[in-house]
Amino acid sequence: MSVAVTLAALLGSAACGSDKETGTEASPTGTAGGSVEEGFKIGLLLPETKTARYEKFDRPYLTQSIGTLCPKCQIVYNNANQDPDLQQQQVDSMLANGVKVLILDAVDAKAITSAVTKANSQGVKVVAYDRLAGGPVDGYVSFNNLEVGKMQGRALLNAIKAGGDPKRGPIVMINGSPTDPNAADFKKGAHSVLDGQVVIGKEYDTPDWSPDQANTKATRAFTALGADKVIGVYAANDGVAGGIAKAMQSAGVKPGIPLTGQDAELAAIQRILVGTQTMTIYKPIKPEAQSAAVMAVKLGAGQTITGTSRVSNGTRSNIPAVIIPPVVVVKGNIKDTVIKDGFWSVQEICTPQYLAQCAPAGLL
Repeated sequence: MSVAVTLAALLGSAACGSDKETGTEASPTGTAGGSVEEGFKIGLLLPETKTARYEKFDRPYLTQSIGTLCPKCQIVYNNANQDPDLQQQQVDSMLANGVKVLILDAVDAKAITSAVTKANSQGVKVVAYDRLAGGPVDGYVSFNNLEVGKMQGRALLNAIKAGGDPKRGPIVMINGSPTDPNAADFKKGAHSVLDGQVVIGKEYDTPDWSPDQANTKATRAFTALGADKVIGVYAANDGVAGGIAKAMQSAGVKPGIPLTGQDAELAAIQRILVGTQTMTIYKPIKPEAQSAAVMAVKLGAGQTITGTSRVSNGTRSNIPAVIIPPVVVVKGNIKDTVIKDGFWSVQEICTPQYLAQCAPAGLL
């Protein structure tokens, strides 16, 4: 089933439940220093470039969606390259540049709190994008991150059970960055499924989601536990999984040992085809970006937003949120998920190296 969501539908869902809003807000106007007719500045801050999604998908989807909603709005863009101090400087620069609203994907959700507070003190609205930043944010768009971890945990457990007793050997858990609140949710969700069902031999966090760090930690785990003893590996995302996959090959881990992932990166889809990765989580970025664009334009135009649920970040409660369901991708549904949604094309996936695996998977 396609997960594509139209911008018009998102505009309608964002208006639901507000006493002040009607069905006429496809062209929102307001008095909070900006209007769609005249346009205003929207700051877009993304966290890093190591993960392919941000420059290839998030940025263009956000730019396109904002352009559709507010053709005269100007987007001021920065990428922090995984540097929380740089991102705080970028926020300061955008505030000096007169932005009316920020779409912020925080490198470090706690460290950015002071910058969010400063924006709030200047009347600048903040939409927390993908990660729930600290401070008085005004809206939040992301995925059900606990469910992502549960999906990963269930997929790993089922794959291990297919090979016999799930406690016949240890597994390794390589989690995400300790400064990313999403990573804590992924870990919590995975543990809720795996604890008591498997033997967790070694577990590590991965600073900055670094594939190289993941490779080093996985190599350390395989050496300590015995490469021939490990029966499964939890990887929090596809970048981490890529580093682990190399470590598994170098250490002589048995081929076909289950390995999880997340983000549906191209390399991960190709690893799934050849059997060196078991699954990934596809998080439909287009509706996430569209939802954030709706929030940003409405907030910049002085309108109330409601979202579809409410969250709290410890500073502010009842933050309007749009939470989008994730999707498990395995070899058998690549065509009906990432290809059907246009996330990846058959041509991108089925390069000459992978042609032999594409036909049996129904991609050719």
